[in-house]
Amino acid sequence: MAQKLFSEAKLGNLTLQNHIVMAPMTRNRATADHIPTDIMATYYAQRASVGLIITEGVGPSPNGEGYARIPGIHNAAQIAGWKKVTEAVHAKGGKIFAQIMHTGRVSHSIHLSENAEVVAPSAVAAAGEIYTDTEGMKPFPTPRALTTEEVKQTVQEYVTAAKNAIEAGFDGVEIHGANGYLIDQFISPNTNQRTDEYGGSFENRSRFLLEVAEAAGQAIGLDKVGVRVSPYGVFNDIKPFDDVDQTFTYIAQKLNEIGIVYLHLVDHTSMGAPIVPDTIVSAIREAYKGTLILSGGYDAERAETVLESGLADLVAFGRPLIANPDFVERLQSGSELNQPDFSTFYTPGEKGFIDYPVLEEVNR
Repeated sequence: MAQKLFSEAKLGNLTLQNHIVMAPMTRNRATADHIPTDIMATYYAQRASVGLIITEGVGPSPNGEGYARIPGIHNAAQIAGWKKVTEAVHAKGGKIFAQIMHTGRVSHSIHLSENAEVVAPSAVAAAGEIYTDTEGMKPFPTPRALTTEEVKQTVQEYVTAAKNAIEAGFDGVEIHGANGYLIDQFISPNTNQRTDEYGGSFENRSRFLLEVAEAAGQAIGLDKVGVRVSPYGVFNDIKPFDDVDQTFTYIAQKLNEIGIVYLHLVDHTSMGAPIVPDTIVSAIREAYKGTLILSGGYDAERAETVLESGLADLVAFGRPLIANPDFVERLQSGSELNQPDFSTFYTPGEKGFIDYPVLEEVNR
């Protein structure tokens, strides 16, 4: 029986109910103009028994809201919507961080407000297509490359979003540097062909992430800032590159120097992505001394093992939490898990979002 997994954990100045983290997962339940909805408050509150909830990716600016119905956090209506979420989670005794995600080139103008545009480190389109509510599947557009000054302005968009998150009642923020979105587009040489201080060497390609993390930490407190990265990730047409180990070891070292509260390391091997070698996980663990969150296909037994080994301080679970609002209770009791309905992962409305049964309902 897992012991450490279900025991209290510390994260900066927070005490978590357990070592279980709800991984950030895009659910597309905001309004068409990216305002959080009341059912989102219900959804997160249902899952407040985990140690820490990390929300779905939240757009820091109009340019960063590239998907249909993803929430933002850059205007008053969005902040008001998120206040309902944080209040509902805190009322249940939970802790919640907002994941700040700028989609960059993974976007379409159909989803953006009138004066927003698809931007990225370089004018390199992603392969494939993106879903739109009004016109179905559309090819990814070629983004406009940000100027050096605009890159610096975009750093400040993350900072403002972090401040807005605290205003909305969040316990902190996670900077999304993974999965092929804007920060990952800077890190990867196939999407970053810049010749200024943000391109070229791995140090320069890492600069945008490090500036965002440091500036956000200065604005809201480093104990309230985490970062998510995905070495060896290929999501959203990110290509493998030669100095990946050196790059992410360097990022871990620099984030350790900055002093952020956690580093969240993603391994999507269980979903068909390339294997993340043990060597890079160990190198990151050695370089970064704060709280390390590992995620990727864990069950209770494997999570307990990695916690006991000291390789991870917290373990994040994703898809099982979509279908099991009482996930912690089910793990503790050894109860069977509900299976998620993949057809409703990204659809609007309550179905497949807040209507999964809990144990009490099953056992009636």
